[in-house]
Amino acid sequence: MASAKQPIEQVLRETSSLARRHRSGITVSRFAEEMGHRSLPAVLAIPAMAVVTPLSGVPMLSSVCGILICLVSGQMLLGRRHLWLPGWLGRRRIKADAVRKASVALRRSVRWLDRHSGKRLPALTRQPFLTVIQVVCLICGALMPLLEIVPFSSSILGAVVSLLAVAMLTRDGLIALLTLSGLAAAAVALAAGIL
Repeated sequence: MASAKQPIEQVLRETSSLARRHRSGITVSRFAEEMGHRSLPAVLAIPAMAVVTPLSGVPMLSSVCGILICLVSGQMLLGRRHLWLPGWLGRRRIKADAVRKASVALRRSVRWLDRHSGKRLPALTRQPFLTVIQVVCLICGALMPLLEIVPFSSSILGAVVSLLAVAMLTRDGLIALLTLSGLAAAAVALAAGIL
């Protein structure tokens, strides 16, 4: 049973457990199916967090994670409870060793997030604000394949989606507010720099 006090670390534990049970690797569809019993935000958090790790340097990983983030976010926006994946993506295999390495790389950050998250400003994780969070996740996921040619650039977008997924998992509106505010400030600074 998932721990209410450590929801993000529990997702990471379940991910590591899946990697141990499927030593030869696991398909994306099987992974999503087994993680999907928790919630779509839990499924959303995994590819987003993977992009934040050094694994983002693996060719095409950012694109696959971005597409998965798009699909999950889009289906959240449509109000679906069960994730649908296209066959070509569902058949892709994830190496168990890569999952273990990503889990180790994320462990300290995840523990920190669990300690510092809680049900603050929960209204910001419900409608109509929830739609804004999901749309931002969708846009970030859509941009990741476009940024594939710039190594590790998707990590910033992955961090944004990770924090928003954490906000949805923990009902922490403060995390959502700070993340969206930071993203807006960065977009304004980037636009000012271009103009």
